[in-house]
This record gives sequence, structure tokens and C-alpha cells, in this order.
Amino acid sequence: MKNFLLLKKYAFTYLSKYDSTKKNLERILINKIIKMKNIEKSEKNNLYRMINKILDNLELNNIINDEDFANKKFINLFNQGRSEIYIKNNLYKKGVEKNIIKKILSDFNKKNPEWEMNSARTFAKKKGLGKDKSNREKDFGKMARAGFNYNTIKDILKIN
Repeated sequence: MKNFLLLKKYAFTYLSKYDSTKKNLERILINKIIKMKNIEKSEKNNLYRMINKILDNLELNNIINDEDFANKKFINLFNQGRSEIYIKNNLYKKGVEKNIIKKILSDFNKKNPEWEMNSARTFAKKKGLGKDKSNREKDFGKMARAGFNYNTIKDILKIN
């Protein structure tokens, strides 16, 4: 019971510093249990089973919410000049479910249909792309590797 309370306290401490998804917090708590020393194997197994109880409690109290996390992360990455592909992969890597990612993308597309073009402009401005005409191929490659599609890159770099 003592270790359960320590694990719960660790989860609250982590969430006070960082925003997280349910899946990511589960990974963090599992790693914490693995690193615990002077604990019997049976106690560790009990703690592994208690993780879901902790996560359900946090989710019930709306302390962790995958949809809110995904919205905040999406807006943050959009402001950084990231492409749709990059944002999808980043959210999926963080443990956000695919249906939530699709919902957020469709909502954002409805509100701002030109968001990816604006994001590409931000990316090009940050990286200093499109200034020198002799570096068109390099600039094109940079934007392509960042995940922007051909037409978007062509419009941003003004290639005929």
C-alpha cells in the first residue's frame, strides 16, 4: 500500500510538471516501477496491476485527457511550422488514438482550411528558405523531408 501511494504521488508530481496522455503516463509509471529497488517481485506485480486503477482515477477526475493534450500539442506544433504528417506522427508517438487525431485534424481544417499553407510559410521563414534562387533544390528537399506536399512547397517557394 505504501508503494501504491508513492506511485500515485509520482504520477501527480509528473503531471504537475508535464502534460501527458494516458498511454504515456502508463509508460512512465512502468519505468518507475522497474527502477524501484528493495521491492519484492510480487509487490512489483501488484503495482503493475494498480497502474490502471491510478490512470482510471486520474481520467475520471479529468486530470489527464488525451483530447485536450492532443489539441494543445497540435496548436503548438502548428505554430512551430510543422506539417500535417509530422503532427500526426508526433501525436501517435505520444499515445493519442488515431480517431482522436482524425477528429482534431478535421476540426482544425474546418476552422482554418489554409492552416498547412500557413504552417509551411512559418517553416520556410524559420529556416530561411526561398531567399536564394540557386538553392531551390535544397530548399525543396528540406520542405519535402519536413513532410509538406509538392503543391504546398511549390506555392511557398514560387516554383513554376
